[in-house]
Amino acid sequence: MKKIVLTPNPYRDKSFKFVLTAQSYLASAGMETRICLPFDVDRGLDLPRGVVFSNLEQELPGADMLVCFGGDGTILHASKAATRSNVPVLGVNIGTVGFIAELESTELQLLRRIAAGEYEIERRKMLDVMVTRDGNVLQRETCLNDVVITKGAVARVVRLAVYCDQVQAMEFGGDGVVIATPTGSTAYSLSAGGPVVEPEAGVMVITPICAHDVQSRPIVTSDRRVISVRLERSGKRNAFLSVDGGRAIRLGAGDTVQVACSPYETQLVRLKDRSFFDIVNHKFRNL
Repeated sequence: MKKIVLTPNPYRDKSFKFVLTAQSYLASAGMETRICLPFDVDRGLDLPRGVVFSNLEQELPGADMLVCFGGDGTILHASKAATRSNVPVLGVNIGTVGFIAELESTELQLLRRIAAGEYEIERRKMLDVMVTRDGNVLQRETCLNDVVITKGAVARVVRLAVYCDQVQAMEFGGDGVVIATPTGSTAYSLSAGGPVVEPEAGVMVITPICAHDVQSRPIVTSDRRVISVRLERSGKRNAFLSVDGGRAIRLGAGDTVQVACSPYETQLVRLKDRSFFDIVNHKFRNL
């Protein structure tokens, strides 16, 4: 019997309508389910009565799959825990665009295919991120979508130097820079003028944000490169780092953010036979 962990975003699926419907479909197909919250919620949030919650970190090691309900942000958050436990992730979009999600909330009946093994696993590259200051490591993270360094104040620019394998690729003043995986190429990087990249491509995308320099353009690099971004001391401005849209940390002059391809890969479950280009055209058409 397959064990499926369900993680609803209680701020989007407030009545748990979608997760309970999914639980019913999965149970009718003979699968065991557990409902877990993907993150800590506000104490005052009213959760549906009668729903039994389990602990996500305890349930994942023995799970066959994680089904996550929400927008891309919720799926990104839950996928990190799933990847650490080597558990595939299936996203159900109850957000807006939902590029990472496989199903829309109207397609929950397709979950029955899981019991029959009628699905494929698509492996997505991740990035390892390390922040250093004066030679000391301040933070390490792993992400699926992108690494974003942005300015901290309105109407001011931040000066950044970007290196590939210790060779300077660009230096500019602007609003910041995005370093994205192919998966993340359809997120912030795209809004900043970066290219759309197929998920299977072995590359990383460096996209300046509003660079005050006509020569600083998006760069597509091999995923074998090590990318370093240094906040120049001459800029005398703080900047902020956010990984996969998570909580921002403050960067000071001279700090370095190093980004490299991670040995970890997120496993995304595919129930439908669709081309990446079909997905892109459909999502953009509905924006």
